[in-house]
Amino acid sequence: MKTQFQLLVVLVAAAFVFGCEPDPKKTKEETTVVTEETVELATATADLDAKSGSKVDGTINFKEMADGQVMLTLTATGLTPGVHAVHIHENGDCSADDGSSAGGHWNPTGEDHGKWGHDEHHLGDIGNLDVGDDGTANLTFTTDRWSLNATDSNSIINKAVIIHAGEDDFTSQPTGNAGGREACGVIQ
Repeated sequence: MKTQFQLLVVLVAAAFVFGCEPDPKKTKEETTVVTEETVELATATADLDAKSGSKVDGTINFKEMADGQVMLTLTATGLTPGVHAVHIHENGDCSADDGSSAGGHWNPTGEDHGKWGHDEHHLGDIGNLDVGDDGTANLTFTTDRWSLNATDSNSIINKAVIIHAGEDDFTSQPTGNAGGREACGVIQ
């Protein structure tokens, strides 16, 4: 998608440069006007389902930005107050009551579990979510290491997002000792 966007920018720029100087041989009616096309950016959503007897509900939206980055925006309710780990898991399957059908952390690069932006980490290691006393939480996360194109090797489409019962310690392998799975949503 990024390559297609870059190609579109080059074509629009070339059309602008060559279209600015009208050909003196052309009449006014023959001059072509170039207009910029609207580029649609990819989006995806994961609706959170409660797991392991929790009352969690929420939605996670993903949007490809003009610079090629992907922005995650999470809104959840029904969580216990405190800190909860959030990870992308390898299987887009939330059918198990405990969320285990989502498999392990999504880790296409084969790295150790860790904290995003610090040494090694899974591409699915998003981090921790601070939940208020009212059980609600919001998180915004942006990265250029994900794609919303299902054919890319770093695509998050058809993966699952898990909100865990506990905090990610960023060191325990391979999960960060984050506890059970309280919510699961498939990215579509």
